[in-house]
Amino acid sequence: MEIKSLLDQPSKLPTIPKITHQLIRSFSDENVASNDIANQLAADPALSAKLLRLANSAYFNLSRTIGSVDDALRMLGFVMARNLVLGNGMAHAFRNTPGIDLKQFWRYNLYTACASRWLAERSDVNADLVFTVALMHGVGQLHMHVCIPQMMVPLDKKMHVLDSGRAELERNAFGFHHGEVASELAKIWNFPLPIVSALRHVPEPLAAQEFSAAAAFVNLGAWRARSEVLKLAEEEMLASRPLDVCKKLGLGLEETSTLMPALTELTEGLDAMLD
Repeated sequence: MEIKSLLDQPSKLPTIPKITHQLIRSFSDENVASNDIANQLAADPALSAKLLRLANSAYFNLSRTIGSVDDALRMLGFVMARNLVLGNGMAHAFRNTPGIDLKQFWRYNLYTACASRWLAERSDVNADLVFTVALMHGVGQLHMHVCIPQMMVPLDKKMHVLDSGRAELERNAFGFHHGEVASELAKIWNFPLPIVSALRHVPEPLAAQEFSAAAAFVNLGAWRARSEVLKLAEEEMLASRPLDVCKKLGLGLEETSTLMPALTELTEGLDAMLD
């Protein structure tokens, strides 16, 4: 099977909102007008409500109430607001996905994004880029379930969709894995090359010809999120820790487990991104 077959089905390609497309373009446009974005967000009541909910959430712990989209954008910053819209756009695009517990999946996705960002902030890697890659890293899995649902059934019965061995199982079955599908979708949506490349290598960051620290941080964040969502015992969680990735990033047990706050604390209030 060729990955091209999943992308040559226009009726099954995910449709993302216009505002999401515009914000994707902003990755490579330093002159994007924040006023234009603010006006478009304000014109969308649902997005405006989510933006305000996020700005007033426990995550930011403000002493005052944010009451307007303009104030929310100023407080959150353009990058966080963009990630809110991206996360919301992805959730909207894949709101009907057979064979996947979407509530669990998006919870895992948000945990991955926040854990990856927390780890990246302790390095010289762009933590905002890592957060964006993490938000996007699961869309290939969703797209495969939309396009070839019957072919995914035996894989889902054999292994949980969030299992760390899932990429290898998919490659053995189809010749490609969900990271490659996510990368191709990002290419279609005109994401910048660093994000396209990182998405391809998240499942196996050390196998890449050119190492992407962003992919490695997301791989590690996914391990931490997976352990929480699948309720792995501490012994099982530590046994499944990708030690080679930790070593490459120069991270030890303390950073990846002991020092990291609980994921419920790291993500408190960010549910607005995916509701």
